[in-house]
Amino acid sequence: MPLKQPRFLARQSYRRRRMADAARLLPLLGVFLVFLPILWRPAQSSEADTAGGGVYLFTVWLVLIAAALFLSRLLSAPPSQDASGDEEPR
Repeated sequence: MPLKQPRFLARQSYRRRRMADAARLLPLLGVFLVFLPILWRPAQSSEADTAGGGVYLFTVWLVLIAAALFLSRLLSAPPSQDASGDEEPR
């Protein structure tokens, strides 16, 4: 009986590809989150409501930096073969 190829990708390879996909989508998420305040309704007061928007933008900026750092660390690590041995065969 011939050996069959696995139907699915190895777990480690699959996870790395999904992390790469997340890294590709991070700029799009950032653009969406940065432009989201445009949709906010202005406050009922006559004065400009910039403090809340500034805090929001600074928070989004920090979260995007942290997410990019996290994803870059995960993707720069060499692929490891875990104990189950489900890394792609050579």
